[in-house]
Amino acid sequence: DEDYCFRLHKERVYYVSEALMRKATNVNRKQLMSVGTCFGKFTKTLKFRLHITALDYISQYAKYKVWVKPSSELSYLYGNNVLKAGLGRITENTPQYQGVVVYSMSDVPLGFGVTAKTTQECRKLA
Repeated sequence: DEDYCFRLHKERVYYVSEALMRKATNVNRKQLMSVGTCFGKFTKTLKFRLHITALDYISQYAKYKVWVKPSSELSYLYGNNVLKAGLGRITENTPQYQGVVVYSMSDVPLGFGVTAKTTQECRKLA
């Protein structure tokens, strides 16, 4: 519907509708805390770190996806790795060390991750 843009404010990247952006120009930049949805921030070494608030937007366009079995969902959400036994499905031809979006088996995005093995290696281990 609307046009959206990315804005950098205090080392953070925000995804903002242009209508909201126009309204935010009335506020002094020093007094402005945030505007729109925070996608991530730049570290002191200028590396970009995604925030979990970007998950809903990125999950729609993710090329590589991993689905986690219900028995491993909670373990993943507490910060543990997903083991082979907890892997439900994986996108075809996912390379090693590739960034992925992790889903529950009911297609609810849970978070981000990095694959340790390729799709073929995961199938060989079964």
